[in-house]
Amino acid sequence: MLYLIATPIGNLQDITFRALETLKLCDLVLCEDTRRTGILLKHYEIKRKLKSFHKFSEASKENAILEELRDGKTIGLVSDAGTPGISDPGTRLVTACRREGIPVCPIPGPCAAIAALSASGLPTDRFQFFGFLPRKKGKLTRLFEEILAYPGTTICYESPYRLKASLQVLATLDPKTPCVVARELTKKFEEFVAGTAEELATKYAEKHPKGEIVLLISPNVGV
Repeated sequence: MLYLIATPIGNLQDITFRALETLKLCDLVLCEDTRRTGILLKHYEIKRKLKSFHKFSEASKENAILEELRDGKTIGLVSDAGTPGISDPGTRLVTACRREGIPVCPIPGPCAAIAALSASGLPTDRFQFFGFLPRKKGKLTRLFEEILAYPGTTICYESPYRLKASLQVLATLDPKTPCVVARELTKKFEEFVAGTAEELATKYAEKHPKGEIVLLISPNVGV
């Protein structure tokens, strides 16, 4: 059995009882960074074998993990923060498990995209998620053109160091489109900043924000 275990995106108290109980059952826990997951497990006094499993190693480790699952091992997959497979490693392994008939069980919990959407004040009845925005300006421009044509809210992840440039591209295409920048969710300095693309581009041109960023865009909706 492979368990996909959602873990806190900042505040360690946001983990579910079921996630903790599942972690205790696992023979092995796959994680992006064994040090970060180790901190979480130590906080809850859980001792389990950890193995590194990230985007640069998931392909090379897939067969060995599948073999352990075939042998009846119970394996948990966690990301550094949030839900495995959502802009984090896991999709490839889940696909392989489904193909081979190995059971996969999600243990739901924190997800930065959904947390940001729920508190953004933007429409939640129709939304799409794009993960991390492209770095190249041409690809970014084409994606924003697609987003601006979408009749709902779009959720993206962005680096604090690239937020300024991304907002400037968006503001060039549609300066009045409503946006929200959600930063450091569930942490001490959590904040939500709403405004038009132009207003936010101006704000973040002055100083790079710190921490993890979720950018929400909702054309044709007043902020």
